[in-house]
Amino acid sequence: MECATEMLATRPRESVTVRAVAAAAEASTTAVYSLFGGKDGLIGAVRDRAVAGLFQDLSTVQTSADPLADLYALAVAYRRWGCGHSHLYTVLFGGVQSFDPSGEVGAGDPVRPLLAAIDRALTASVLAGDATAIALSIWATLHGLVTLELAGALDATTAEAAFRSSIRATLRGWTTTEVFRGLRQAELAR
Repeated sequence: MECATEMLATRPRESVTVRAVAAAAEASTTAVYSLFGGKDGLIGAVRDRAVAGLFQDLSTVQTSADPLADLYALAVAYRRWGCGHSHLYTVLFGGVQSFDPSGEVGAGDPVRPLLAAIDRALTASVLAGDATAIALSIWATLHGLVTLELAGALDATTAEAAFRSSIRATLRGWTTTEVFRGLRQAELAR
């Protein structure tokens, strides 16, 4: 599975064959076929591993009385997982397999903790808008930042500063007028 993950993250999908994975893992093609049923099964298993890992890390984020702080904490967890598991992140979001952000949310879907936090923020009148639009906006911002960081386009200091300012700005953009005024006043008082 490790060899397949690295190959799928670093090579064109067409060049990743059962034979190539078996050779890299010093195993037989029969073993790969027995375990995964073929290339599609292997890719699916790698993707399932990535989904489960991201879900696990996002699910460990504790909830608090502050929905915005919870959303920021989820963003931190997403970035930490993406940077810590770059090959799995690339397999999950790098086009190896199709990704449909508007698909149905399953029990182990990594977006579930984000949607739950957004729902809490909407219920508390901290955010205003459509939950799906808010989630896509947060995810697009996170994905762009993590992808740039993984590609080496941002040095560590710039990546950290961009992460903080971009996530805060994205969250602030969805806040209600009252919450926005409070956040703005707090920023100006610094």
